Formats: sequence, structure tokens, C-alpha cells
Amino acid sequence: MTPPLDDLPDNIEALKAMLLAERTVSKMERDARLKAETEVALAAARVSSAEAMIEHLKLLIAKFNRERFGQSSERSRQILDQLELQLEELQTGAAEDEKAAVVAAAVAGQDETVVQSFRRRKPIRAPLPEHLPRERVVIPGPCSCPACGGKLSKLGEDITETLEVVPRQWKVIQHVREKFSCRDCEKITQPPAPFHPIARGRAGPGLLAMILYGKFGLHQPLHRQSEVYAREGVNLDDSTLADWVGSATATLMPLIEVMRAYVLRAARLHGDDTTVPVLAKGKTATGRIWTYVRDDRPFGGKDPPAAIFFYSRDRSGQHPNRHLADYAGILQADAYAGFNDLYLPGRKPGPVTEAACWSHSRRKFFVLADVAKSPMALEAVRRIDAIFASEREINGRSAAERLAARQDLIAPLVTELERWMRAERAKLSRHNEVAKAMDYMLKRWPAFARFLGDGRICLSNNAAERELRAVAVGRRNWTFAGSDRGGERAAAIYTLIATAKLNDLDPQAWLADVLRRINDHPASRLDELLPWNWRKPEPAAEQAA
Repeated sequence: MTPPLDDLPDNIEALKAMLLAERTVSKMERDARLKAETEVALAAARVSSAEAMIEHLKLLIAKFNRERFGQSSERSRQILDQLELQLEELQTGAAEDEKAAVVAAAVAGQDETVVQSFRRRKPIRAPLPEHLPRERVVIPGPCSCPACGGKLSKLGEDITETLEVVPRQWKVIQHVREKFSCRDCEKITQPPAPFHPIARGRAGPGLLAMILYGKFGLHQPLHRQSEVYAREGVNLDDSTLADWVGSATATLMPLIEVMRAYVLRAARLHGDDTTVPVLAKGKTATGRIWTYVRDDRPFGGKDPPAAIFFYSRDRSGQHPNRHLADYAGILQADAYAGFNDLYLPGRKPGPVTEAACWSHSRRKFFVLADVAKSPMALEAVRRIDAIFASEREINGRSAAERLAARQDLIAPLVTELERWMRAERAKLSRHNEVAKAMDYMLKRWPAFARFLGDGRICLSNNAAERELRAVAVGRRNWTFAGSDRGGERAAAIYTLIATAKLNDLDPQAWLADVLRRINDHPASRLDELLPWNWRKPEPAAEQAA
């Protein structure tokens, strides 16, 4: 504190001493104040860092909880199943209540029934399928008039149709080859044995198709199928069914190779993979199922769609390199690093063109918008959704039409999205979750923007994800007996089933006919058995076979 002027000494030396003392005190105060300010700043920085870490951990926990309990496809499927069950129970209860009301209404001679607070008319039922055979059951009428005993003449008839099912019938087909002896030369003649789908012919093609489709299409393990067959009076051991599955797969392998060659001739492919548990020594290992889908329908292509599957014990990049060793077209996939060697300029027979998946990138922003309520992530989702909305309008058009529409309508949206993301990204820390989602796109922007210059490229990789969904549904059944051969076998049969479904066929009916014909079919004409060339046999032909 500075003393009043009246208290200052007149002596020069005393004034100097007072000034020096004042300066010393001021410096000490300044040092103390600076130290305090520094400590406050450090404390504030630590608090800010802790708060940032807390928010980061909360976000991670929320994301993990969302993955475990949130809006995943499996979780949504469970909720949908529960809602469908509730709807089924309500409909069943309403039918029971209506039945009692209908009986009362019939007694009163009414055409309508009153159910609580609303009026419920007799339901208008759609006709039963025309292709089903009809069996007439004629209810005999009276021989004479019940009123006067006079002669009756027919005026017409009323037909009420009821849908019925005949339980599955098992039968044993005996292939009889008669022997003949020539009376002149005594030579014995006998027709050749027919071709069977598998050795010794113990299982017919229809049975083999049912087993294959049950295991890989309906996700029913062989031991469960064996239990069902036993209840129907046919005892088939698990090992027997396993032998038949292996033999049938070997029989179908030439057709599978033809299908794989067809898919890999495509100009554009969708690629993806998913995990499958594999039974190993004393533990369960994690294998991978890979799929590559040829589907030209989004750009008006006339070639039929098809999907092929491969199995591997791990997710090493050598597997896609082996699968696509001779391929040099467009690959639509996620940013998996194992695909990177395919995109190298010096690759033989040529580099694969990378086309990134916008659905993958949108998913990252959507999670942040849903979990962290991030306004920036929500804005990114809004902008990407606008691009998807414009893209849906041109789905199915020719490649040239799609390209023209993209240049006019979608390219400005993409350009504006890139400009906005780069501007916002510059303001964010590299540890920010939204920044990471932006970096996923910005670091691969040429691959994301490539669809603007090629009408054949799709905006997403959903075609491959849809085909892997069946694998995910049956994942609990994917345990193989100590080797990887089960995974390779499953990938082969999934190739057949998925391709049949893509071509709107009943996979079981198609497999049954293929197994019936393939061993007697010329190898040079196997393409006639492919799903898009297949014609369902007439009932008379099936009975003759």
C-alpha cells in the first residue's frame, strides 16, 4: 500500500529505500498472482480434459449398449416378433369373440354382427390359390321334396372351399431292372442302372434337397431334422444325414463352379464378409464367410443376378486376393484393408476399381446422432439422406440415364457435402467422434465420389449385406466338426440357395430337380441347370421320374 504524501521522508536515501521495498513487494505479488493464475489455468485444463474423457467414455458406453441392446437388426427382429405375436393373439381373441357373436346373429337372421362398440361385417376373403388341386366332396341331397314328397330337379350348387394340407408322405421307390435271356444265343440282357444323385442311391433327390435346404436355408441342424423324421416313422441317424449332405455337395460342385465363373465375369461386384463360429480343438474359433454378388438390375442390366460364397478360417487379405485373383472390374465394398492390394495400379491382370459404400459411412453418423445427440452428426445424416432420396428416383434406369441424372441432381449435393465436411472437420479435434466419422469418408473421397462418373455403380453395398443376412440368422448352428471343410461345404450350398432366391425360385424344388438330372447331364451343358435357365418340370414328368 502506498503511504500518504505527508508521511514521505525528505531524505533521498530513505525515499530510495522505500521505492526499492515497494518494488520488491510488487514483484512478489505479481509472481504470486501469476503462479495462482497458472495453477487455475492448469486446473481448468485438467477439468476440461477430465470432462472430455468422461463424455468420451459415456459415448463409448452408450455405443456399446446400443450395439448390445439397441436398434440392431437382430434386436429389431426380436421386437418385431413380439409385436407380431401380440397382434396374432389379439386377432385370435377377436376371432373367438366374433364366433360367439356370429352364432347369435345367425339365430336372429342378421347379416351383420355387433361387437362391443363397433360393427363388424362378415370378412371378405380372398380366393384360395388357383394352382392348388381341387377335391370335390358332394354332400348328398334328399331324394324327394321334404315338404310334399314330390320329385326334385337340380337348380345349381353352392361351393364352399376349405384349405387343407396332406401330411408329408414317405415312400420307397424301387428301381426294377428286368433281366432277359435270348433263347437263341442265351445272352442275358438287362437295362443299365439309373443314375442316382449320390452313391448307392439310398436317398432320392427330393429328400436330399429337403435336407440341404433345411440345414442351410432354414437353419435346422441335422440332429433336429433327424428327430423330426423319427417322429414321422423314419429313423435316419445324424451321421447318415451328414454323409448325404457331403455326397450331395460333391455332386453339385461342378454346377457351383459354373456359377462362380459366371459371377466373376461381371463388370461390377458387391463384396462383404461376416463371422461364423467354427468348432476347433477345445474351443470355438471365428471363421469368415465371404460373398460376392452380381446384380445388374439397379442399372437396368439384363443379366440374371447371382451370389457366390467362400469360407476362410480368418480375415486375412490373402483370401479376397485369392477369390478375385482373375477379376479386374468394379468392387463395391466397405473400407476393409484386406481389399487394398486389389486396388494397386500394378496389379495383374489389372487393378480393381474401388467403389465405397455410403451406407457404411451414414451408419457412423447415425449412431452419433442417435446416441450422442450430436447436431453435426444429425446434419451429416440429413445431407446424406438427401443424396439417397435422389438416388432412389433413378434406381432401375439404364447406366446412361443414371449418369446423366447424377450429374444434374446428385453431384451438387455431393460437392456441397464435401465442402461442408471439410470446413467443419477443420474445427474439430482428431479425437472427436464426429471427426472420425468424417475422416472415414474424406480419406477415401475418390472412392465415395466414383459413382458420379459411372452409372453402373450403386450408392451402397446393401446387395452383399442382404445375402449375408441369412448367414447371420443361422449363425448359432454354424459349428463344424473339427475342420474347415464344413465351412467350405456351407459356402457352396449357400451359393446355390442364395442364387435361387435372387431369381425368385423355390430353392428346394430347384435343388431337387438339379440333383435328379445332374449326374446324367452333359458337363458342357451345365449352364442349362442354372436357376435363370431352369424350368419347373410338369407334375406328369415328376411322377414319371
